[in-house]
Amino acid sequence: MDLPRWLKPLPDAAQQRALDAWAIEQHGIPSQTLMERAGSALAGVCAQLAPAGRIVVVCGHGNNGGDGQVAARVLRQQHRDVDVVQAGSAEAAALPALLKDATAVIDALLGTGFAGVPRAPVADAITAINRARQANAALRVLACDVPSGVDASTGEVSATAVVADATVTFHAAKPGLWIAPGKSHAGELHVVDIGIPAQGQPVSPQAGLIGEQVCDEIPRRGPASNKFSAGSVLVVGGSPAYSGAPVLAALAAARAGAGYVTVAAPASVVPAIAAKLLEVMVTPLPDDPESGPRRGSSRLAVQRAERAQAMVLGPGLGRLAATQKFARDVAVHAKLPLVLDADGLVAHATDGGLEQLAARAHATVLTPHSGELGRLLGVSSTEVDAQRLAHVRAAAARAGSVVVLKGDDTLIAEPGGLVAISPGGAPALATAGTGDVLAGVIGAFLAKGVEPFTAACAGVLTHLRAGVIAAETVGLEGVIASDVISALPGARARQPRSPAGEL
Repeated sequence: MDLPRWLKPLPDAAQQRALDAWAIEQHGIPSQTLMERAGSALAGVCAQLAPAGRIVVVCGHGNNGGDGQVAARVLRQQHRDVDVVQAGSAEAAALPALLKDATAVIDALLGTGFAGVPRAPVADAITAINRARQANAALRVLACDVPSGVDASTGEVSATAVVADATVTFHAAKPGLWIAPGKSHAGELHVVDIGIPAQGQPVSPQAGLIGEQVCDEIPRRGPASNKFSAGSVLVVGGSPAYSGAPVLAALAAARAGAGYVTVAAPASVVPAIAAKLLEVMVTPLPDDPESGPRRGSSRLAVQRAERAQAMVLGPGLGRLAATQKFARDVAVHAKLPLVLDADGLVAHATDGGLEQLAARAHATVLTPHSGELGRLLGVSSTEVDAQRLAHVRAAAARAGSVVVLKGDDTLIAEPGGLVAISPGGAPALATAGTGDVLAGVIGAFLAKGVEPFTAACAGVLTHLRAGVIAAETVGLEGVIASDVISALPGARARQPRSPAGEL
């Protein structure tokens, strides 16, 4: 399956091997030529990273080590002082001493084909590099293709892995360089063209980096638009302890371009919610403040959804038994695209909840963080964080839904296995309530009739942009969720005009 035009392909290790072989066998590009280009590029970045001083190149066996040998030769030709250490050689015992006064070290130990746990002597070399980096703040660490110990296909780190200041990768970035924990080991990423032809490639990656063009897929208002054609969103949420969450989701949906937004909330918290909303309608659902929704609440919510084009279910709902049943009932019977967030996700963490969602006839988007995804899959958040790609794909397949696993490396998976990865880089979003904001943005895009995987990816990128703008406006440490909401119109205004038409 071809990637959407707005996803930048990220070939995994097997696909990159196939591309290398295709370039060599079908296009007659000698493997040594590819290695020379890779090693020369590696040397060039190293010279920029450390303009002076001694350089240590630590090599393994295979092509990665060969790239390192080429880089060492090129650097020596540029009159740099270079030591080359082969892992497992007699000289390797001197590696810690050689690194003490070096200004740069090139990690050319393990390439993209590595998976699993590094073994001695490579593991010993990885440990020496990391210890030297901790001991010497001036030492720059440059990884060749992928930091050794990182799985290039998944970002998994099973044991030890090099922590690099920068990584030079060839032809295309690999998924593991953008997915945590591998992302945190890669440092600044340099993607180098080594001459593999762009046209006619024999592989179709199943992972890609979200590009700005995804925002072209979101229709914009035009002269003939009205509040309903711009998209009607129903937010179902709120409880006595959490009245702010549905407010944030509703305001985010409105600021992201929805023309008509309504909150359906327990009657006991409607006054608190209504006091915070001027442009959003509020519909009460019968409840008991102590025991949660009353009989008929789910039916009323589903009836109200008949007038909407997308629903956001879960922000601030709470976790009472009656509330969880309410959320499951609404999710099953609501006949419109659904964003399931927060406590709406918790309600589906037992009794075959994911499979229940798979039976829905309309689009569903789940927006969990690692803890919520862990509960849905019956594993710990630690396990999710260690294998983010595998777990988000598993959840999407089981739920028959698009799953958005939040983080700096937010992953968006569709049931067939295609995964989009956010470029990240908005630490301002690490504050309470921004998850509610994201749910509202995705809900607004679904209400405009956008396909769910595209809507989720565009929502993630718009949310990311708004986080960056908010940090520029109020300062990184002072950003709160409402600042991100205020920045949403600016985030959309900076995006390209849409060829998808007007509403």
